[in-house]
This record gives sequence, structure tokens and C-alpha cells, in this order.
Amino acid sequence: MKHRDAMLAALLMGLAVTCAHAQAAAPARLQLEVAAGVQVQATLQDDGGISVVLAPSGKRQVLPGVTDADGNARLSAEDVDFDGHPELVARASVGMVNEAVAVYRYVPARQELVALAPIPNDRAQCGDLMGLTVDEDNRTLSSSCRSGPMWYVDQYRYDGARLYLYRAERLLMLDDVLEPYVFIKQTADSGPLAVWSTFDPDGNVLETAIGDGLETPRAGVPLLRISGHVMVARLPLYSRPGDATTKRYLVRDDRVELLDERDGWVQVRYDNPTRGAVVGWVNTQP
Repeated sequence: MKHRDAMLAALLMGLAVTCAHAQAAAPARLQLEVAAGVQVQATLQDDGGISVVLAPSGKRQVLPGVTDADGNARLSAEDVDFDGHPELVARASVGMVNEAVAVYRYVPARQELVALAPIPNDRAQCGDLMGLTVDEDNRTLSSSCRSGPMWYVDQYRYDGARLYLYRAERLLMLDDVLEPYVFIKQTADSGPLAVWSTFDPDGNVLETAIGDGLETPRAGVPLLRISGHVMVARLPLYSRPGDATTKRYLVRDDRVELLDERDGWVQVRYDNPTRGAVVGWVNTQP
């Protein structure tokens, strides 16, 4: 664990130095073609705003942008919506390790740049776009942030022009209370357990899986579920959280996959050799 902490500290120090060098070298002006025949000249202002001029219309805008504690920012041209034309992106370091990001897309109907904002979803851990990375192959955006000792990742996808939360995690504090019932083999590099969820554009949950909170699932494929084995002679398996009685039981050494958690109840899946998949809930706080 000490070795892992030392590696993390070195990584964070390197990130801070890299950001400082990139910030010092960042140009104060940037020119980009945001649509066919539409050019944008962007200039950082002293107050952190971004002055833009669109050609050939000559329209002018002042965008809020983002800044670090010293009022600095970095401009870049990145294709964030996968349409073959870049967006105007502003980045600035926040604290020691986080990075605030503002993205501005060209909207032809308005003939101006408009801030890219995801559909609000309170299950996003980072809130705004942070530490943005673009996965062109899977047409997915990742927003990453650190809160306390934990790194979080929110993944986004497009539904037409709308950017929605595609995947997010919810940290669990069940390791100790779950272990007497279901044992999960972990190593020194394992992170805390978390429920990963996949959402549709309307915010409905499509799938859940409990896994390592520090390992971001690969976009575009089903979630992987962590597994463990039953530790007690008979473990009641309930139909839903809060049930008081059941006729179903798991037995010692049954191997189960962990799917979800609600108020201390853990949803598991057991592959019965004769009956197929059996899904139910285990009470970790009886």
C-alpha cells in the first residue's frame, strides 16, 4: 500500500509540472474552422474570458471560459462531438490535480458558439466536465475528477445533439460488512467497491454491476461484474430489499456475481447448474 501511495504521489507531482509547462506555453490566440467555411479567432482576455470573432459574418462574442487561481487558461481545438470539425476548448488547473474544462460548439442556426452542457443528472460524480478526454473510436467523452482520496470518472455520449450521462459510479462502503457473507478476493492494487451504472438518454438505468471503483469500464461493452463466494452455511436470498422471509438460500462456496446495492442490501446472481441464473438480494446488515 505504501508503494502504491508513493507512486500516486509521484504521478500527481508529474501531472502538476506537466500542467504548469503546458500552461506557460499555451498560446493567447487560437484560430480554428468550426464548420465548413466558418473560421473562429479566439483570444484569451486578462479576466479569463475568451473573445471570439467569427468569419465571414464578423460576429463577435465574449465567452466565460475557465481559469486557474492565477487567471490562466489553455485553449485548444478538439473534435468533441465527432462531426469532423473541432470545438473551442478551454482548460485550467483547479487545485492540485483537477482540471476545469469549457467546450464551445458552433450552432449554425444561431451562427455563434454555444457552451456544451450535458443533460443534468445528479448521478454524475464530477458535475461539470472535468479533465475531459475524447474516445473517438467509441464516440464517448470521459470527465474525471478527484474528491478526497478517490478518483471518479463520468462517461458521456450523444443522443443527436444532446450530451447525456452514459456511465457513472457510486462508491460503496461495504467491504467489511459484506466479507462475512460473500468473500471477494482483492489485492494491494484493488480499489474500493463501487456500483457502475449504464444509462439511456432519458436517465433510465440499463444495467448495473459492482466492480473496482478505480477501474473505469471500457465503453461500448457490457459492464463486468466482480465475483465472490459465499462464506456461511446458508445465506438467505431475498426477492427484493427489505423482504423479511424467503424460501431461497445460497450455501457455502457458491460463487456469485455482484450486481447492485441498496441500503446495505446487495443484489447477486448465482448460476444454478440445473435452473440457470438466479438473481436475488443479500442483507449485509440483518
